[in-house]
Amino acid sequence: MDTQSSQISSSQGFADGQNSAAKESKMSDSFLSSSPVSLIQSPQVNSLIHWRDPKKSGVVFGLSLLLLLSLAAFSVISVVSYLLLALLCVTITFRIYKSVIQAVQKSNEGHPFKVLIEKDVSIPPETFRKHVDTSLTHINRALKQMSRLFLVEDLVDSLKLAVVMWLLTYVGAVFNGITILILADILLFAVPPIYEKNKTQIDQYINLVHTQVNNTFAKLQEKLPGSMKRSKTE
Repeated sequence: MDTQSSQISSSQGFADGQNSAAKESKMSDSFLSSSPVSLIQSPQVNSLIHWRDPKKSGVVFGLSLLLLLSLAAFSVISVVSYLLLALLCVTITFRIYKSVIQAVQKSNEGHPFKVLIEKDVSIPPETFRKHVDTSLTHINRALKQMSRLFLVEDLVDSLKLAVVMWLLTYVGAVFNGITILILADILLFAVPPIYEKNKTQIDQYINLVHTQVNNTFAKLQEKLPGSMKRSKTE
Protein backbone atom coordinates (compact mmCIF):
# COMPACT_ATOMS: atom_id res chain seq x y z
CA MET A 1 0.00 0.00 0.00
CA ASP A 2 2.78 2.44 0.90
CA THR A 3 4.56 1.65 -2.38
CA GLN A 4 1.37 2.21 -4.41
CA SER A 5 0.57 5.46 -2.62
CA SER A 6 4.13 6.72 -3.18
CA GLN A 7 3.88 5.81 -6.88
CA ILE A 8 0.54 7.61 -7.16
CA SER A 9 1.87 10.71 -5.40
CA SER A 10 4.99 10.73 -7.59
CA SER A 11 2.91 10.39 -10.77
CA GLN A 12 0.66 13.22 -9.58
CA GLY A 13 3.70 15.35 -8.85
CA PHE A 14 5.09 14.60 -12.30
CA ALA A 15 1.77 15.52 -13.90
CA ASP A 16 1.61 18.75 -11.89
CA GLY A 17 5.14 19.55 -13.00
CA GLN A 18 4.19 19.02 -16.63
CA ASN A 19 1.11 21.21 -16.23
CA SER A 20 3.10 24.00 -14.59
CA ALA A 21 5.76 23.74 -17.29
CA ALA A 22 3.07 23.94 -19.95
CA LYS A 23 1.58 27.01 -18.26
CA GLU A 24 4.99 28.67 -18.05
CA SER A 25 5.59 27.85 -21.72
CA LYS A 26 2.26 29.42 -22.68
CA MET A 27 3.03 32.51 -20.58
CA SER A 28 6.45 32.79 -22.21
CA ASP A 29 4.94 32.45 -25.70
CA SER A 30 2.31 35.07 -24.94
CA PHE A 31 4.99 37.41 -23.56
CA LEU A 32 7.16 36.99 -26.63
CA SER A 33 4.19 37.55 -28.92
CA SER A 34 3.48 40.85 -27.16
CA SER A 35 7.11 41.90 -26.66
CA PRO A 36 8.73 44.79 -28.52
CA VAL A 37 10.47 42.25 -30.75
CA SER A 38 7.07 41.32 -32.20
CA LEU A 39 6.64 44.98 -33.17
CA ILE A 40 9.72 44.78 -35.41
CA GLN A 41 8.45 41.49 -36.82
CA SER A 42 5.04 42.94 -37.69
CA PRO A 43 4.29 43.09 -41.44
CA GLN A 44 4.12 46.90 -41.55
CA VAL A 45 7.45 47.48 -39.77
CA ASN A 46 9.05 44.57 -41.60
CA SER A 47 8.02 46.11 -44.91
CA LEU A 48 9.50 49.46 -43.90
CA ILE A 49 12.91 48.24 -42.77
CA HIS A 50 13.25 45.94 -45.81
CA TRP A 51 12.45 48.85 -48.17
CA ARG A 52 9.55 47.10 -49.92
CA ASP A 53 8.20 50.56 -50.71
CA PRO A 54 11.30 52.79 -51.14
CA LYS A 55 9.34 56.05 -50.99
CA LYS A 56 7.56 55.21 -47.75
CA SER A 57 10.70 53.75 -46.15
CA GLY A 58 12.71 56.79 -47.24
CA VAL A 59 10.19 59.20 -45.71
CA VAL A 60 10.08 57.30 -42.41
CA PHE A 61 13.86 56.93 -42.25
CA GLY A 62 14.43 60.58 -43.14
CA LEU A 63 11.94 61.92 -40.62
CA SER A 64 13.16 59.66 -37.81
CA LEU A 65 16.79 60.56 -38.51
CA LEU A 66 15.94 64.27 -38.70
CA LEU A 67 14.11 64.06 -35.37
CA LEU A 68 17.05 62.32 -33.67
CA LEU A 69 19.56 64.79 -35.12
CA SER A 70 17.36 67.65 -33.89
CA LEU A 71 17.31 66.12 -30.41
CA ALA A 72 21.11 65.85 -30.55
CA ALA A 73 21.45 69.55 -31.38
CA PHE A 74 18.61 71.02 -29.31
CA SER A 75 16.71 70.23 -26.14
CA VAL A 76 13.58 68.09 -26.15
CA ILE A 77 11.43 71.11 -25.27
CA SER A 78 12.81 73.09 -28.22
CA VAL A 79 12.31 70.24 -30.68
CA VAL A 80 8.72 69.58 -29.55
CA SER A 81 7.93 73.30 -29.59
CA TYR A 82 9.33 73.77 -33.11
CA LEU A 83 7.43 70.73 -34.40
CA LEU A 84 4.13 71.93 -32.95
CA LEU A 85 4.80 75.46 -34.20
CA ALA A 86 5.49 74.14 -37.71
CA LEU A 87 2.28 72.09 -37.61
CA LEU A 88 0.29 75.13 -36.48
CA CYS A 89 1.81 77.27 -39.26
CA VAL A 90 0.76 74.71 -41.86
CA THR A 91 -2.80 74.32 -40.58
CA ILE A 92 -3.35 78.07 -40.04
CA THR A 93 -1.96 78.90 -43.50
CA PHE A 94 -4.14 76.27 -45.13
CA ARG A 95 -7.19 77.49 -43.18
CA ILE A 96 -6.64 81.11 -44.30
CA TYR A 97 -5.97 79.99 -47.88
CA LYS A 98 -9.22 78.02 -48.07
CA SER A 99 -11.15 80.93 -46.52
CA VAL A 100 -9.78 83.33 -49.15
CA ILE A 101 -10.59 80.89 -51.96
CA GLN A 102 -14.13 80.44 -50.66
CA ALA A 103 -14.59 84.24 -50.40
CA VAL A 104 -13.32 84.82 -53.94
CA GLN A 105 -15.34 81.98 -55.45
CA LYS A 106 -18.30 82.73 -53.17
CA SER A 107 -18.60 79.04 -52.31
CA ASN A 108 -19.92 77.51 -49.14
CA GLU A 109 -17.62 74.52 -48.60
CA GLY A 110 -17.29 75.09 -44.87
CA HIS A 111 -14.33 74.35 -42.65
CA PRO A 112 -11.48 72.57 -44.53
CA PHE A 113 -10.77 70.31 -41.53
CA LYS A 114 -14.41 69.49 -40.81
CA VAL A 115 -13.97 65.76 -41.45
CA LEU A 116 -10.95 65.57 -39.11
CA ILE A 117 -12.68 67.67 -36.42
CA GLU A 118 -15.72 65.39 -36.41
CA LYS A 119 -13.56 62.28 -36.27
CA ASP A 120 -13.51 60.55 -32.89
CA VAL A 121 -9.92 60.64 -31.57
CA SER A 122 -10.70 59.41 -28.05
CA ILE A 123 -9.07 56.21 -26.78
CA PRO A 124 -11.55 53.42 -26.00
CA PRO A 125 -11.33 52.13 -22.40
CA GLU A 126 -10.82 48.56 -23.65
CA THR A 127 -7.80 49.60 -25.72
CA PHE A 128 -6.34 51.55 -22.80
CA ARG A 129 -6.78 48.63 -20.40
CA LYS A 130 -5.26 46.25 -22.95
CA HIS A 131 -2.12 48.37 -23.28
CA VAL A 132 -1.90 48.80 -19.50
CA ASP A 133 -2.13 45.02 -19.01
CA THR A 134 0.53 44.46 -21.67
CA SER A 135 2.82 47.04 -20.05
CA LEU A 136 2.26 45.44 -16.64
CA THR A 137 3.25 42.06 -18.08
CA HIS A 138 6.49 43.54 -19.43
CA ILE A 139 7.23 45.29 -16.11
CA ASN A 140 6.61 42.16 -14.02
CA ARG A 141 8.73 40.06 -16.36
CA ALA A 142 11.56 42.63 -16.21
CA LEU A 143 11.40 42.81 -12.41
CA LYS A 144 11.53 39.03 -12.16
CA GLN A 145 14.54 38.88 -14.48
CA MET A 146 16.34 41.66 -12.58
CA SER A 147 15.72 39.89 -9.28
CA ARG A 148 17.01 36.62 -10.72
CA LEU A 149 20.14 38.18 -12.20
CA PHE A 150 21.16 40.59 -9.43
CA LEU A 151 20.48 38.06 -6.66
CA VAL A 152 22.63 35.53 -8.59
CA GLU A 153 20.09 32.75 -8.94
CA ASP A 154 22.21 31.52 -11.88
CA LEU A 155 25.88 32.47 -11.60
CA VAL A 156 26.61 32.08 -15.33
CA ASP A 157 23.72 34.36 -16.36
CA SER A 158 24.77 36.95 -13.79
CA LEU A 159 28.34 36.82 -15.12
CA LYS A 160 27.01 37.36 -18.65
CA LEU A 161 25.13 40.44 -17.44
CA ALA A 162 28.28 41.70 -15.70
CA VAL A 163 30.27 41.35 -18.94
CA VAL A 164 27.57 43.21 -20.90
CA MET A 165 27.45 46.02 -18.33
CA TRP A 166 31.26 46.25 -18.37
CA LEU A 167 31.25 46.58 -22.17
CA LEU A 168 28.50 49.21 -21.99
CA THR A 169 30.69 51.36 -19.74
CA TYR A 170 33.14 51.69 -22.65
CA VAL A 171 30.28 52.34 -25.08
CA GLY A 172 28.91 55.05 -22.78
CA ALA A 173 32.34 56.67 -22.58
CA VAL A 174 32.39 57.09 -26.38
CA PHE A 175 28.72 57.68 -27.26
CA ASN A 176 25.83 59.37 -25.52
CA GLY A 177 22.23 58.13 -25.62
CA ILE A 178 21.13 60.19 -28.62
CA THR A 179 24.16 59.09 -30.66
CA ILE A 180 23.35 55.45 -29.91
CA LEU A 181 19.74 56.04 -31.00
CA ILE A 182 20.93 57.63 -34.25
CA LEU A 183 23.21 54.67 -34.95
CA ALA A 184 20.40 52.26 -34.07
CA ASP A 185 18.04 54.06 -36.47
CA ILE A 186 20.61 53.88 -39.28
CA LEU A 187 21.31 50.20 -38.60
CA LEU A 188 17.60 49.40 -38.41
CA PHE A 189 17.11 50.59 -41.99
CA ALA A 190 20.52 49.50 -43.33
CA VAL A 191 21.11 46.02 -41.90
CA PRO A 192 17.91 44.16 -43.04
CA PRO A 193 18.48 44.74 -46.80
CA ILE A 194 22.15 43.77 -46.46
CA TYR A 195 21.26 40.67 -44.42
CA GLU A 196 18.59 39.68 -46.94
CA LYS A 197 21.15 39.75 -49.78
CA ASN A 198 23.92 37.93 -47.87
CA LYS A 199 21.88 35.74 -45.52
CA THR A 200 23.87 32.51 -45.99
CA GLN A 201 27.31 33.98 -45.33
CA ILE A 202 26.16 36.10 -42.39
CA ASP A 203 24.37 33.12 -40.76
CA GLN A 204 27.57 31.09 -40.99
CA TYR A 205 29.57 33.76 -39.14
CA ILE A 206 26.80 34.22 -36.56
CA ASN A 207 26.64 30.49 -35.86
CA LEU A 208 30.43 30.37 -35.54
CA VAL A 209 30.47 33.22 -33.01
CA HIS A 210 27.50 31.69 -31.13
CA THR A 211 29.30 28.35 -30.89
CA GLN A 212 32.49 29.98 -29.60
CA VAL A 213 30.59 31.92 -26.94
CA ASN A 214 28.71 28.81 -25.79
CA ASN A 215 31.94 26.82 -25.60
CA THR A 216 33.59 29.58 -23.56
CA PHE A 217 30.77 29.69 -21.02
CA ALA A 218 30.63 25.87 -20.92
CA LYS A 219 34.32 25.76 -20.00
CA LEU A 220 33.75 28.48 -17.42
CA GLN A 221 30.89 26.49 -15.90
CA GLU A 222 33.04 23.36 -15.67
CA LYS A 223 35.55 25.29 -13.56
CA LEU A 224 32.89 26.45 -11.07
CA PRO A 225 32.54 24.76 -7.66
CA GLY A 226 30.31 21.69 -7.50
CA SER A 227 27.42 23.35 -5.66
CA MET A 228 27.20 26.08 -8.29
CA LYS A 229 27.24 23.57 -11.13
CA ARG A 230 24.46 21.61 -9.47
CA SER A 231 22.32 24.75 -9.19
CA LYS A 232 22.90 25.36 -12.90
CA THR A 233 21.76 21.85 -13.88
CA GLU A 234 18.72 22.08 -11.62
